[in-house]
Amino acid sequence: MRVRRTPVISACVALVALTIGIPSATASSGGHTDDSYTFAVIGDIPYGPTQIAAFPKVVQQLNADPKVKLVSHLGDIKDGSSQCTDEYFAQVKTQFDKFADPLVYTVGDNEWTDCHRANNGSYNPLERLAKIRSTFFPTPGQTLGQHPAKVTTQAAQGIPEDVRFTRDDVAFAAVHVVGSNNSLAPWTGKTAPTPEQTAEVLGRTAAVIQNIRDTFAQARQEHNKSVVILTQADMFDPTVTNPTYADYFAFQPIVQALAQEASAFPGPVYLFNGDSHVYNSDQPLAAGSKWLSLYGVTKPVTNLSRVTIDGSTAVNNYLRVTIDPHSKAVLSWTRVPFSS
Repeated sequence: MRVRRTPVISACVALVALTIGIPSATASSGGHTDDSYTFAVIGDIPYGPTQIAAFPKVVQQLNADPKVKLVSHLGDIKDGSSQCTDEYFAQVKTQFDKFADPLVYTVGDNEWTDCHRANNGSYNPLERLAKIRSTFFPTPGQTLGQHPAKVTTQAAQGIPEDVRFTRDDVAFAAVHVVGSNNSLAPWTGKTAPTPEQTAEVLGRTAAVIQNIRDTFAQARQEHNKSVVILTQADMFDPTVTNPTYADYFAFQPIVQALAQEASAFPGPVYLFNGDSHVYNSDQPLAAGSKWLSLYGVTKPVTNLSRVTIDGSTAVNNYLRVTIDPHSKAVLSWTRVPFSS
């Protein structure tokens, strides 16, 4: 779900103070060897009855793609105005289990953060988060899919969905960062985040930053060519012309950690996200970016590229990403139409 405007709550600014101190890509195809590692990225799907009915075909198409060796789902497994029921979660999990390749699922806000809404069922979001974890991450340390792969997880910290792994000389991290100001938007009937809500965000944000830093540390140690970060929230929505701190402050420590690590890394860094629903490729922290001052990043980060994937009810493609460690860019991608 895209960022909604909410008043900043002074007590929650502690999020930034607590966590800050924790130590242009182009779509293309071709030019790759037959054994190049390729993965697919989807997100913000299925949205609504039509997509729910069609989702098995999406799974089948990805299974039939001979190039794809791993699938990443960037969260939002339902739209923002439908019920967050156990039955629906189980229905999506059944489809996830049909992926032939390993599936890395990064949790979105529609499946827990926004479930306090009346049209979502008036749930306690923290209870829904616990249900998401028990449903989709029953075996910490491995992906979903028919042939699960081993991953390094933060399950010991209670966050099994945060994982990292390496493929074809590229380090990956899937981190749980969601829209709605990373879940600090007040719940229905509240004017400020609850203490429990704030505590969850503080703990999860610290874990996200640790996962990012650990991923970069391992990438440097192993001399990886590139780093890929997978997340749901669009922290750099290009349609927002005048972003305000009140709407984005919960992302600041995460962006600062990513900027610090990317700046110190010798290769290209890629951030894949969903959330804003429309394909976009840019360099969000390049010189002149409005996001530099908003997030308190003092120097441009020239090696960070960001890709937003298509999603929501109009989505008609998945992103096929290919790794070429011999290329300076390392990654290239193309949008593959869904079969009719």
